[in-house]
Amino acid sequence: MPELPEVQAHAERLTEQFRGAVLEKFVPFNFTALKTAVPAPDAAYGSALAKVGRRGKYLLLDFGAVHFVVHLMQGGRLLVDETKSAKPRNGQARFVFADGPALLLTEAGKERRAGVWCVATDALDGPPLSRLGPDALAYTPASLAAAFEADNMRVHGFLRDQKHISGIGRMLANEVCHRARISPFAMTRKLGVEGAAAVWTAIHEAIDDGLAYERTRTDMSSSADRPGRVHNRVGEACAVCADTIRSVSYSGYTVAYCPTCQTGGKVLADNTTSKFLK
Repeated sequence: MPELPEVQAHAERLTEQFRGAVLEKFVPFNFTALKTAVPAPDAAYGSALAKVGRRGKYLLLDFGAVHFVVHLMQGGRLLVDETKSAKPRNGQARFVFADGPALLLTEAGKERRAGVWCVATDALDGPPLSRLGPDALAYTPASLAAAFEADNMRVHGFLRDQKHISGIGRMLANEVCHRARISPFAMTRKLGVEGAAAVWTAIHEAIDDGLAYERTRTDMSSSADRPGRVHNRVGEACAVCADTIRSVSYSGYTVAYCPTCQTGGKVLADNTTSKFLK
């Protein structure tokens, strides 16, 4: 799933190309694409796109009084659409502008979870954005330490939970834990102020590196493309200490880690009933 660096860089690209484009119509290709009924999309017709912003992993298309909030989920992309085909492959919805190319929301696979919310600008603090916790870059070391203390859970799970911290997913959670030199299964309350500060620093470093890479691209990267120290590198040598990158696999994702850097050299059993290092 695209995370903060991918979504932020894509928002910047789309703003540069589409700022000032006047919305002519919004066309959903299936009934699941548009998640809201009020306001109707036509409330934005005739309005110019001011910018494409980001909140968490959501893209925000700003048409003044109305925002279109777009979530790409796992397989979604918001693409520049030059051809405007009547039946685009994997097409979920299209933003048609008075001049120039359109924007096409696509989603690979069969889940059809990507979608668009049409939201009055003065109601942006409501659904779906009301579900989000503070942005990953909005925390301070002190506020992150307070959040860790308030909700004791495994740090990898905390980082992936959009209600706690928005914008971080599986890849960044792996990278942050490695940079902070902590076990992904460490309990947040045990990290203390020093541990929270290490996580805060690692968050900023990982996002900065991700943004630097994404800003070199003309499109949004896929998960396999994104450079990382441990993510998608299981079985390879750690770039920091040369130990072998290990993993704990779940049905929907993999936690990658370096034993030497993160778990005192201990290799964690690859099943969900293991007694993980705390």
